[in-house]
Amino acid sequence: MALSGHADENKIAGKRVLMEKLRVAINAQIKPDGPSGGIVTVLRSLAALTELEDGVEEYVFIGPYEDPEWMRPMLPPGQRIVRGPRFMSSDGWKIDSLEPFKRRLGPLRPLARGVRRFLAPQAQTMVAEVSFESDAVQQFAPVSSRSFFQNLGCDVIHFPFQSFEACDLPSVYNPHDLQHLHLGEFFTSTEISRRESLYPAACRAAHTVVVASQFVKRDVVERYGIESKKVQVIPWAPPPLPRLLPEDEESINRALQRKFDLARPFALYPAMTWEHKNHLRLLEAVAYLRDNEAVDLRVICTGFKTDFWPTIAKRLNELGLNEIVKFPGLVPSTELNALYRAAQFVFVPTLFEAASAPVFEAWQHGAPVACSKVTALPEQVADAALFFDPFAVKEIAFALARMSTDSTLREDLRRRGTLRLKDFSLERTAKAYRAVYRRAAGRELNEEDRRLLGGAGCRSAETRSRLSRDE
Repeated sequence: MALSGHADENKIAGKRVLMEKLRVAINAQIKPDGPSGGIVTVLRSLAALTELEDGVEEYVFIGPYEDPEWMRPMLPPGQRIVRGPRFMSSDGWKIDSLEPFKRRLGPLRPLARGVRRFLAPQAQTMVAEVSFESDAVQQFAPVSSRSFFQNLGCDVIHFPFQSFEACDLPSVYNPHDLQHLHLGEFFTSTEISRRESLYPAACRAAHTVVVASQFVKRDVVERYGIESKKVQVIPWAPPPLPRLLPEDEESINRALQRKFDLARPFALYPAMTWEHKNHLRLLEAVAYLRDNEAVDLRVICTGFKTDFWPTIAKRLNELGLNEIVKFPGLVPSTELNALYRAAQFVFVPTLFEAASAPVFEAWQHGAPVACSKVTALPEQVADAALFFDPFAVKEIAFALARMSTDSTLREDLRRRGTLRLKDFSLERTAKAYRAVYRRAAGRELNEEDRRLLGGAGCRSAETRSRLSRDE
């Protein structure tokens, strides 16, 4: 009888634990206006967690020391935000101040490495004074008995970009992609070594590794030897578009008309000027059309200008394309949205993507899309874009020409994009992440949680029905 009583008490105690509020810390220590646009989009998506009404979770967002409140406008009133550690890199990465120079040093790079070794002891002294540091070696060193993250009083910690610290809390980690193993020529040996120290160790230390596509999951499983069941695929979904008053939209359009002459057709490519975004081949394709097909296609390339921008600017001048290809840099979101609406089509010639935010945004604005047929893009896009080989300049050129001249194709792609967008839901994505947090904390999963973690729940009902019929 006593044993039965203890069993009943244990059951009640277990249920009480499961019903307790789950507290989740989310690392948001990046600059919103820096070279991390994709991560900002990820964090905007995770902000949807705070809008879910059918759970008992509490979320704590960790902002960068310099500007911890940057996420406040996208969160509900009263949402908890804390300031991150003082010496944490504002974008979640250890900043190597010599990196822009090393790209240009060529044969002198051994000397640069010598300078780095000379400076290293000073850097190590600084790191010893703080509780968190994003360098791969320091992240897995014992920094304190209770780290900054553990002191937050949370049950789970989510590292939604490549920064990671091992601690006693169950953790969720997003490596996003292993581009450095596919396109190593775009990375310094130092950066490749840093990633290869951090990524595999973080994947092994985390309770769950989350990626946005089967393509990246295969990479993580095959290249790092991570168990398949530990890697969860959760596709990202685009945050909702801001609503503008008609008069505000008209004002923005008038300003852009003066700035870009929107009355003339143009293609839009919104991407930072990283080397893998493939702006050089895009320029060569535009020049090919001008010189061989008598087509003066206008292109607007928005996005943060990285340290590869001078190389692009030089090629732009060499090809004489300054009048028809514009690089305005980072533009306000209101202007970018207006450019999406005004563009004849959106063109994405990138060499590598884990998930493309511009593709999502183009569909949201009703713009037809042409994009590369590489990495995770075919998985994301399905049949809702015109595909081309981004390594072949002539194929890029033919895709540009076809998109600019074939109105029937553009209308068909516009329709397909609208349908494909229904397969991605911000609410489903948020609920899938919540299910991952619950599982990592050992909480009870409901039927919806199990369905979402099974994969099918991250698709729309329409797509699930279609796939069921196909099978």
